[in-house]
Amino acid sequence: MQTNKDGGQKLFSQFGLFSISLFLLTTSLYAGSFEDFKRTQNSEFTKYSDARDKEFNGYLKTAWQEYTAKFSPPIYAKPKPKNITPTTQKKIIPVGPKVIIRVKKEIKQEIAVPKIVEKDFLKESKKDIEFLFYGQSVGFDIDKKVKNAKFYPQSQTGIANFFDRVASHDYEVTLRDIKDISKKLNLNDWAIYLLIDALSQKAYTNRDEAKLFTWFMLNKLGYEVKIGLGAKHVVLMHYSEKIIYDTPRYKFGDKLFYVISNYAKGISEKVYTYKQSYPKAEKALDMSLKVLPKFDEDLKSKTLLFTQYGKEYSVSFNYDKNLIDFMASYPQADYETYFNAPMQEQTYKSIAKDLKRYIDGKHSSVAINFVLNFVQKAFVYEVDQEQFGREKVMFAEETLYYKKSDCEDRAILFSYLVKELFGISVIGVKYSDHMTTALYIPMKGDSVQANRRRFVIADPTYINANVGQSMPRYQSKIPQSFIVVK
Repeated sequence: MQTNKDGGQKLFSQFGLFSISLFLLTTSLYAGSFEDFKRTQNSEFTKYSDARDKEFNGYLKTAWQEYTAKFSPPIYAKPKPKNITPTTQKKIIPVGPKVIIRVKKEIKQEIAVPKIVEKDFLKESKKDIEFLFYGQSVGFDIDKKVKNAKFYPQSQTGIANFFDRVASHDYEVTLRDIKDISKKLNLNDWAIYLLIDALSQKAYTNRDEAKLFTWFMLNKLGYEVKIGLGAKHVVLMHYSEKIIYDTPRYKFGDKLFYVISNYAKGISEKVYTYKQSYPKAEKALDMSLKVLPKFDEDLKSKTLLFTQYGKEYSVSFNYDKNLIDFMASYPQADYETYFNAPMQEQTYKSIAKDLKRYIDGKHSSVAINFVLNFVQKAFVYEVDQEQFGREKVMFAEETLYYKKSDCEDRAILFSYLVKELFGISVIGVKYSDHMTTALYIPMKGDSVQANRRRFVIADPTYINANVGQSMPRYQSKIPQSFIVVK
């Protein structure tokens, strides 16, 4: 790969980004920023509020290198079964102590007061940019000079120019808004990225400038992200310690950086970028969802029907559509993220109250089996490729929302319910083409050994199966891995 003083000009020329007509159009669009372009050629005249910016601007102007993407391995080594043959239902032997499900009563004041505070905080004054973020109204102030930053010229030099423009003006006012809103809404790393991405698209009509602003702000928040030159556009790369499946990634030293915007799109390209990261920006993107975000609620209700031993049962619950939409935005993270995510309290309580009517006073084996049959039969089985056109792991809340689901979705929902309802230990059991669960309970039946303990199989996908009964095809197979449910 040849380079010149601008670092990236020849790369973009090889990819055909510039033509005479495009150059003339770009010149006319960015004529107003030409003085900025000339000024930024000598960073000695630039005033930065953050001492790190001068050092990093130097990184951006050194010779860049070419990196080739590789795709993450598939989450399953083999395709999941398209159809599951039900087994013949048999009554389970009543064993174990009788259960009493305890559901905490809701205190309405604890729900109402924070909502008022949040709305007053977020809408206390008119902001430069306002929009709805998963139903929640948010607002940001942004300095006009920051908003006028341009990716000009469209090369390595243009990236340095954009960085210089934003870094030398009042970006802190926007950064404070991002921090305040993220704290008030309990946003995790993924939600913070989505918030900044949405803000960037409102602030900049140019796709590349929006990505550059997202990159800048994430660096300032301490996240280790990189920007690079692709064939036609800039490429934003996130460092993650855990795998993000079906996503192109680049390796820098011993760290992997993922192009999340190309998740499940099958797009892989060479990028031209820098090796160094922004000083002291070392935080990896953490996809875990330990606390649910506090968006304005858009409550809906749903009733699920299922049968057991010829008798029909119903389970009704409320769910927040804004929360469902947020969860649907997730790329394919590691399984621990989904197995250990919470469920909205109102959703869980409504389900627990209905299940309590049917299982209170029953032996534990009967009660657990009832919940297992509920997850097996309340949904239509369909693999993700047929429903979504790609592999998609659902949070427990999503499985309740969608009519169809496959093995890992049901395993995640069932593990959450048995953990909360009965307080027993549960693990996810992953095979090359299937996911099930296993319970740490003293019952007979098919089992697996994990951490020197015997866990009894409970398969939420094997319709009519009882606790301790696995699909025949997996009875002699050794699981690939176990997912710890905390």
